[in-house]
Amino acid sequence: MSRPELQAPPEIYYGDVEAKKYTNNTRVQQIQADMTYRALELLNLPPDQPAFLLDIGCGSGLSGEILDEEGYHWVGCDIAPSMLEVALEREVEGDLFLQDIGQGFGFRPGSFDGAISISVIQWLLNAETSHPTSSPPHRLTRFFTTLHAALKNPSRAVLQFYPSSDDQIQLITSIAMKAGFGGGVVVDYPNSKKAKKVYLCLFVGGGGGAQQQQLPKGLEGDEEAEARAQFEKRRERLRSREKSGKRKNIKDRDWILKKKELYRKRGKEGVPHDSKYTGRKRKAVF
Repeated sequence: MSRPELQAPPEIYYGDVEAKKYTNNTRVQQIQADMTYRALELLNLPPDQPAFLLDIGCGSGLSGEILDEEGYHWVGCDIAPSMLEVALEREVEGDLFLQDIGQGFGFRPGSFDGAISISVIQWLLNAETSHPTSSPPHRLTRFFTTLHAALKNPSRAVLQFYPSSDDQIQLITSIAMKAGFGGGVVVDYPNSKKAKKVYLCLFVGGGGGAQQQQLPKGLEGDEEAEARAQFEKRRERLRSREKSGKRKNIKDRDWILKKKELYRKRGKEGVPHDSKYTGRKRKAVF
């Protein structure tokens, strides 16, 4: 008798198909970037302080590049090997690992200052097999229970997703609450079919104080005007970080040495040896 072929979860096939689109489609990249910035805004981390974040379903590293830009340390996981390969090609700084989030996480309790996820958790509603432990409620329970344990107290997790019905929102939210989270759903542009975005904003513990316990309000009104305002806000924040010296200088020697060490740990071949010339600024040639 021949051995039956193992079937991968549907998310893997989706990742294999989508990897190229997420890499080459500039519109998709912009949408993902906007949602990542919005997730970080909802995460409400203390300004100008280091934080260690979990990027759930990091995919091709689009959100990871933004986490790098904002100066955060992070770890990313995804179920699709092809997506992680693209992330490695992007040379993102976060550590990456292959993980089916429906099986839960194995991190030490209180490892992360926060977590974000873009366009991922709706895939937990797909059953892998007919076995009861592969049902969506079981997969969601393992995911939220282990995520709650992996986050510090207090902290937040912001998970953007695409529900197909109100029942799905209710199921996901109720299981998150049973796992110990507070918070709820934030909906941006609820009256727009095109611009509407759903975020599950979850609190661990007190959420960082009485003021932060309040669920943020969703965005409304003119999407284009709001997008311009958000862009200006991000640009002003980057300028402020540059002036204060808190934004990373990607050209200095320390950054280059750190990057090369990261490549070596990942097994990348052909990484140049360190020398006194590493990171040296070249004189201008006239």
